[in-house]
Amino acid sequence: MIKSFMTRLDYCQFLLVSQINYTLTYFADHHDTFSHDAINRYLQRERMTPRLIWDNVRNDIVLTPAGYLIFDDTVLDKDFSRKIALVRHQYSGNAHGLIRGIGVVTCVYVNPELDQFWLIDYRLYDPDGDGQSKLDHVHDMLGNAVHHKRLPFHAVLMDSWYATKDLMLFIESLQKVYYCPLKANRQVDDSGGARPYQRVDSLTWSPTERAHGKTIKIRGFPKHHKVHLFRVEVSTHRTDWVVTNEPTQHSTAAAQQACGYRWKIEQLHREGKQVTGRERCQCRSARIQRNHIACAFLVWVRLKQLAYTSGRTVYQLKQKLLDDYLCQQLRNPSLRMSLA
Repeated sequence: MIKSFMTRLDYCQFLLVSQINYTLTYFADHHDTFSHDAINRYLQRERMTPRLIWDNVRNDIVLTPAGYLIFDDTVLDKDFSRKIALVRHQYSGNAHGLIRGIGVVTCVYVNPELDQFWLIDYRLYDPDGDGQSKLDHVHDMLGNAVHHKRLPFHAVLMDSWYATKDLMLFIESLQKVYYCPLKANRQVDDSGGARPYQRVDSLTWSPTERAHGKTIKIRGFPKHHKVHLFRVEVSTHRTDWVVTNEPTQHSTAAAQQACGYRWKIEQLHREGKQVTGRERCQCRSARIQRNHIACAFLVWVRLKQLAYTSGRTVYQLKQKLLDDYLCQQLRNPSLRMSLA
């Protein structure tokens, strides 16, 4: 007899062990207890929130005053869908253009001394539903990390899209440091008012400034507000213009090292999409999409816990399930060859 009762743990276990297909139909086809309708009803009824992530990760984080908070967003690709809720056209860095998808803004805590990181918060980008922009979500998550989670950290790292006056001044009001690249066309002044504002990528740099940065004013900021700017050569084809409000920072190499930790959040986005099926749910309901994404994040948190304790990567942990299956099939095949 098929029972109708299931839990969040059941659904997370499915996402943890499934390799390719993450649909409710596939789950029901491979489970001897839950029907498709039972799974659908459960996911439609539950209300999972980002608080679940913090409840599951708070005891694992190794806190340090030298930590970093990193903010960024990603798009869950739904480019071939037309009726899934929460889907909207938005820019995807992966696709280098506009796609249809669900936007997710994430917050990661990094311990640079251990070279480990943890997801601590996220928000779904749904301006039609809650009226919040991605910048609003970052503002809320940052305030929550400081005032409610009370996390010790040294600096906030974020992409150029978040390098706005309001957010940068908000970070300063929290008495925190930020490192973030500016867009190439951002208007700045390095002459102390002697010359007009100019694009940041048109500034001239002396050898000393290349090594130690220069003090600038960004257009639109308060009159006497100055930040330190560094010209960071990321590759032969890319230069970042990194600003920080840290008054003691006078090393381009150190600024580049700090910004390098931003790639931890890219690792989260890539791993989550590849091993948890985060963007593979095909249900139309906004509530099911929200619950699926929440469970996928919980699965990534669990995989990361296991990775840190075992010294393996999340990819190795997931692949081992297939390795175990192959070994079992070689010992006792379900399908046997008769001709060779």
